[in-house]
Amino acid sequence: MSYVVTEQGLVHYEKFGEGPPVVLLHGWLGSWHLWRNTMDALGEHFCMYALDFWGFGETMPSDATYSVNDFVRMVAQFMEQLGIPGAPVIGHSMGGTVALMTAMDYPSLVQKVVVVGSPIEGSSLSFALRLVSYKPSALIAWYAPILIRIVLRWKGPLDSEVVPTWYRMQVKDLSRTSLESFLISIATLRETDLRARLNDIQVPTLGIYGIYDNVVDPNQHKLLKKGLNTASIEMLNRSKHFPMLDEPEVFNTILHDFLKD
Repeated sequence: MSYVVTEQGLVHYEKFGEGPPVVLLHGWLGSWHLWRNTMDALGEHFCMYALDFWGFGETMPSDATYSVNDFVRMVAQFMEQLGIPGAPVIGHSMGGTVALMTAMDYPSLVQKVVVVGSPIEGSSLSFALRLVSYKPSALIAWYAPILIRIVLRWKGPLDSEVVPTWYRMQVKDLSRTSLESFLISIATLRETDLRARLNDIQVPTLGIYGIYDNVVDPNQHKLLKKGLNTASIEMLNRSKHFPMLDEPEVFNTILHDFLKD
């Protein structure tokens, strides 16, 4: 367990492997644990850094406002504090949106971008996530956690064998999520629209989407490709919102080839 000091407080991260650095970003209600398999698979070739956003996982709440823009600044500070001059940034769901925005706002820090099941514009979120992005319904869900657990089971991996382990991990992550980060992060993600700025990205970009994704409309890959015609797209035919869990071997091979290219 490692921490780095930023202006807003301590940021928890885990590091694994040897080689060029790669930064991994989790999605809403998640944590670095999502990337365990990926870190094991790619650690032989890369030094993998997986961090927890403010108010998620093992990073404590801070003075930040928990908006998507705050997470972008957090990633930049994280890399600067660890002396990482530049690296590929890989993000799942909300983390992928943060990765794209980091490439836009801090182009010298980002060498490549990978988004996994990530929204380009917030209206692509499922109805359940859009509903909980408004404070009244979010508060109801927060104080009636059974509702959140129902949503968790609904959005889980397609592979039934990994669902129990994933669900326990998600419940644990949810128990460590702060109310402020729960409310603000999803609300600002819903309001995000990157279409007008995609062409600002000047580094190799890869979008990976599961065709059965029921959390973020998988057709977001079309917006990514339309706004950034140099982007590569991979559609995984046996995945929902978590292709790194549904099709780990395929996912890790795609990621390895893109990073090594």
